[in-house]
Amino acid sequence: MEESLTILEQIKKSFGCKEVDVKTYSPLALAFLGDCVYDLIIRTIVVEQGNRSASDLHKRTSSYVKASTQAYMIEALQELLEEEEKAVYRRGRNAKSYTTAKNASIADYRKATGFEALIGYLYLQNRMERILELVKAALELWKDKEK
Repeated sequence: MEESLTILEQIKKSFGCKEVDVKTYSPLALAFLGDCVYDLIIRTIVVEQGNRSASDLHKRTSSYVKASTQAYMIEALQELLEEEEKAVYRRGRNAKSYTTAKNASIADYRKATGFEALIGYLYLQNRMERILELVKAALELWKDKEK
């Protein structure tokens, strides 16, 4: 029986992607990818909660993927982060972006960028289990805040 490959391994194998040291990627490139990975996780959770209209799915997803929510989550997760993860987050947070969020403060946007950079970094290291652990903890902290 053939060993099961992760989605990252399947993509790299199918498209002949070369191995690159993840530490050489810019924090904004990591955030670009991390945004997608985080969005996929949240969309999957929302869809699995029940079949709804696309509009309702979008509304439910939006509350979790907006910059202010991500900023809160990464701040709440600080105690759970390893030193290397904190360093990646800081690199992402401090990166000079030429775009801004539509409905977020600059501080929240930068924290969210750091959060997404961390997710992208972990994804490129094929550490999906760690991503899911952090996102699950963040969602639990967010729900506690909402109560």
